[in-house]
Parts: sequence; C-alpha cells; structure tokens
Amino acid sequence: MSLKIGINLIKNYSINFDLPKRSKKLIKFIILHYTGMKKEHEAIKKLCSSKSKVSCHYFIKNNGKVLIMVPDLYKAWHAGVSSWRKYKSINKYSIGIEINNPGHYHGYRKFSSKQILSIIKLLKFLVKKYNIKKQNILGHSDVAPNRKIDPGEKFPWDKLAKKNLCNWHNIDKKKLKKLRGVDLTTNEKIKFFRNLHKIGYQNVIRDKNRINLIKSFQRKYRQNLINGIIDKECLLMSKNLIKKQ
Repeated sequence: MSLKIGINLIKNYSINFDLPKRSKKLIKFIILHYTGMKKEHEAIKKLCSSKSKVSCHYFIKNNGKVLIMVPDLYKAWHAGVSSWRKYKSINKYSIGIEINNPGHYHGYRKFSSKQILSIIKLLKFLVKKYNIKKQNILGHSDVAPNRKIDPGEKFPWDKLAKKNLCNWHNIDKKKLKKLRGVDLTTNEKIKFFRNLHKIGYQNVIRDKNRINLIKSFQRKYRQNLINGIIDKECLLMSKNLIKKQ
C-alpha cells in the first residue's frame, strides 16, 4: 500500500482494536509514542499480541519504513487513561503512532532522520485527510502526564513546528535564556497552571501531579532542562502558546 506523499505502508495488522468502525469525524487527535523496548521486533510482536492489549495505527521502524497495524477508522489501544481539553479516553478520538526507540529505561536515543522524515510525511497526509488541527498533534506524555514520559525530550517537536505540524512558541532563545531560573510569585505560579489548562493539559491539584505536569511541559518545550521547577521562562512560553491556539 503506497500513499501519494511517498510512503510505502507495510501491512502488519494487530488484533487489538475495538469494533465497530468509528466515524471519520471523530478523529481529532494524533498521539505520538515511543515503543520503550530494547528490540524493534519485540515491540512489533507486543503490539500484535492479544496478551498485551496494546496497539497503534502506525509503527515507524528505525529505517523509516511504516507499518500499518490498525486501520484508521478502528479504535486502537494506544493512549490508555488520557485526557485533553474536554476530551476523555483519547483512544476514541485519535490516531496513534508508535516510533521505535528503546526509551528512557533501555538507552534512550535520538530518533533517526529517516524516522523523522516518515513521521512528517505521514502527519501531513493524516492532517489533510482528517482536517486535524496542529494543536491536536500531541505526545503521549501530554495526554497522560502522570503515567507517561514518551516520546520524550529527544523528540524534535521544533522540526514538526517548522512544518506547521504542532503547536510551538516563537520567543527568541536569548530572551528565554535570561528568564531561566528566575523565580515566580505565588500568583504567577497559579497563572502558569491556568495557562496549561487553557492549552489543553489536565487541571491538577495534588503537588505530585503538578510536578509530573511541569516535567511533561518541559519535556516538550524546554528539552534541555527538565527539573519540574517553574520559572519565568516556563511562564512566558505558556503565555505564548495560548496565543498560538
């Protein structure tokens, strides 16, 4: 199976999906994951195993080749307990893309240039086909910050942003650097969490959950410093991202 945009899709179907078919109009999100397993063939096997109860719609191999595991109009089991804005159980409304990478517990590494090229081509195709907003192209850690950290801080969201394939800020790097480590007042911290909620992140109350949410935000937008501490750099980015909605 070949897409007009230059991707050859290899069929490698999983049995882990829900019947019946869903309406095309229900597809509003694309969720990006990493596999988090040592070996590629083991990740593929797991996503197709009835015992694992997990799957995805597309799988990006190390060499950039793309496997189709679940047809788009069926609900794959990839996001689990998740939320974004008013939506709960994101599986129902999304297409899940797994990218082969050993992840944080098995030697996390940069995604290959071939993988990124295939992701960009695939995203462009899906965005056009389902009229998906760039704000709704998200990472697993965005929709499940208390459970997940993928695709992680080595995923090049900035490259996707240059192709208009995700929400991103446009603040000068030198300006941001000056604000790094500058403390916030209590009211400014509250404002930061309100900003994140406006962007789409879940509303959090517990301190532990707040740290997870901060790290999820930093893993995406401030990838070279993930410390779970809010400063003026984080606050400014959050303000700017709201304007990009």
